[in-house]
Amino acid sequence: MDPVAWSGFALGAGDGLTIDWNRQAFDRLALCPRFLGDLSAIDTEVDLFGEKMPSPLILAPTGFQRAMHPNGETETVIGAGRQGVTAVISSVSTTPFPALAAQATAPLWFQMYIGKDRGVTAATVELVAQAGCKALCVTVDSPSFGARDKIVPMDRSPWSLVRRCQVAATRHRMSLPTPHGQGASDAIRTGWEVTWADIDWLRSITRLPIILKGVLHPQDAVAAHDHGVDGVIVSNHGGRNLDTSLATIDALGPVADAVGGKMAVMMDGGVRRGTDVLKALALGAKAVLIGRPYVYGLFLNGHAGVSRVIEILNREFIMAMLLAGETSANAVSREILRPLSAPVSPPGAGGRA
Repeated sequence: MDPVAWSGFALGAGDGLTIDWNRQAFDRLALCPRFLGDLSAIDTEVDLFGEKMPSPLILAPTGFQRAMHPNGETETVIGAGRQGVTAVISSVSTTPFPALAAQATAPLWFQMYIGKDRGVTAATVELVAQAGCKALCVTVDSPSFGARDKIVPMDRSPWSLVRRCQVAATRHRMSLPTPHGQGASDAIRTGWEVTWADIDWLRSITRLPIILKGVLHPQDAVAAHDHGVDGVIVSNHGGRNLDTSLATIDALGPVADAVGGKMAVMMDGGVRRGTDVLKALALGAKAVLIGRPYVYGLFLNGHAGVSRVIEILNREFIMAMLLAGETSANAVSREILRPLSAPVSPPGAGGRA
């Protein structure tokens, strides 16, 4: 793998503590199974925004995928379609959304930022809606990027890598951030400072489901419901923004409890096993997003690699359901979880690799 591409996808902000915590927090949750129940029928389907999904897995948005494979997001969409899994297309995709929609055999969502130019945002929403987008996933946690000093900037890569990624300059893509003003804080702002007024405006121009990605605080989830949002993704941006922010599986339960089933709650961050999916559902998630795992599958074997990663996780999830005595992805009991006082496995490389 190109070391610059690996750096961009694998590492996180600061010292990489949040990346480690995302994984370790799963390890602090033990499973306490129930046996002797009727396991003759196992239902892994979930219903999100009127779409039946074969499993709770969704592919999280990751940009610049041509850094990992010459065909980039096209391979991801084909691989997701083979498993019937929804893919969320990044606003910095290296393939236009309409072209991906033409290849899709499973639902596509679009991840977007709300920039200062609402005209650009409105045009983008109209374009992806016409192409068949099923939901808008608005990233709200990036008014600034984190201290990504361990991530090698793309412009230091071999020219071929940069050239593959630059094909992202297409009509569907949101504008890249530019500094505003002259102050020190202005220089590090992305221009993606979303407010509730922006969410209200977005709600007024589209009937597509709106999902906020990057929610960690329960009160933000409650406010999202009050502003007409259809769902939230409990996320810390894969540990790439605010290092030392809490692990998403730790934040999930309080968020799910706060909204009390009034809206869809999803999560991402640290999911590597089928047991992780089961634990997230037990804490109130309706679905679970994966990022790095399928990107590595994309690098290794294109759409077949993406499909294989999904297949492995789905198979492990069914194993975990059977072994925990659970029969429905829509009704996993929190009673199967027991907290441990300390991690039971050593920390991963995180951003300190």
